[in-house]
Amino acid sequence: MRHLREGLEAAVDVIVQYRESLPDAVVGSLATRGEVVDALPTSLPDGPAALDVVLKELVAVAEPGLVASAGPRYFGFVVGGSTDVALMADVVAVGWDQMAFNEVSSPAALAFEDVAGSWLKQILGIPASASTGFVTGAQAANTVGLAAARWQVLQDHGWDVGKDGLHGAPKVTVIVGAERHATIDRSLRFLGLGEHVIEVVPAREDGAMDAEALDGVMRASRFGPLIVCAQAGNVNTGAFDDLRRIAELSKSHGAWLHVDGAFGLWAGASSHTRHLVDGIELCGLLGMRRPQVVERALRLRIRVLRSTRGSRHCNGLHRRVLDGSGVGSPIRWRRLRARIVATCPRVRYVGSAAVARPDRCGASSRPMLRVGPSIRGWTRRH
Repeated sequence: MRHLREGLEAAVDVIVQYRESLPDAVVGSLATRGEVVDALPTSLPDGPAALDVVLKELVAVAEPGLVASAGPRYFGFVVGGSTDVALMADVVAVGWDQMAFNEVSSPAALAFEDVAGSWLKQILGIPASASTGFVTGAQAANTVGLAAARWQVLQDHGWDVGKDGLHGAPKVTVIVGAERHATIDRSLRFLGLGEHVIEVVPAREDGAMDAEALDGVMRASRFGPLIVCAQAGNVNTGAFDDLRRIAELSKSHGAWLHVDGAFGLWAGASSHTRHLVDGIELCGLLGMRRPQVVERALRLRIRVLRSTRGSRHCNGLHRRVLDGSGVGSPIRWRRLRARIVATCPRVRYVGSAAVARPDRCGASSRPMLRVGPSIRGWTRRH
């Protein structure tokens, strides 16, 4: 364990030095993907290497290809750097190495997700009855949401897609805005519905769905299973769809409403912007307004051998059916095993700040970009 401790201490030094350099570092990478590949060995080494050697090789090869996305001067894409508490929690969670699949594989991971989800609902003004589940990003979230929507609208028309598949099923129509995020279309491909099920509603000048035009599109598609996809926050313009009006129309036509809130749901944390997500509590999936739907759509039942509780060894084994019964559990992928455990500290740090100082979550009066050295990382590359 001495070598592990020394290796981790060296890794911490690398992390701290890197993060301390971010305010003044070049933002863009200094090496291309191909150049990083060329710097890596072309064949496997003959034998194992010491921890310090592995770390030094990793840093030397990776550093030129790193983008300072965790720094204060990065304005690419809709992402931000992690906080110190999130970094700390990630490091500890990776060390714990939990398989965050269900309660049997890690009770702590499930508990952290339950509590973090509850805190997020409080911060964002989401009904406490909504379910929560943590996924890898916008693509996974939209896929899970639309999987639940597909299951329910077909169930409403007498078809069990879980048992019978899609062959011969009633045709599902999915109504979307003209400026929806591309992950919506790809989710429909993943789910076997295909892009041919899409009906497009025109967008307003700001990129939001034209809610009044939606009524006409829905009337033309009123027969058969119907799903409506709205968005809280256009990735390019920041515009919000009129969620309350869209929810009212969806209800009147018997449609399932899915809201993509990847880029704007946090507006609910501030009194200055909360009006933008008015009506979000009426959608089908947020978390999930009807948690039993996502559980039925994504439930996983497996038979495994499990030791008796508290046993240090594998004596007393018995066979038991395990359910992915936590609503989030069917969508926990193995790459999330560490990050789920680290979710609670993240939300506690950011969320408590939002509750204590909601005005800090409002719009800033300062410009997003400043001309000059603050963005020199990109100009240097070009």
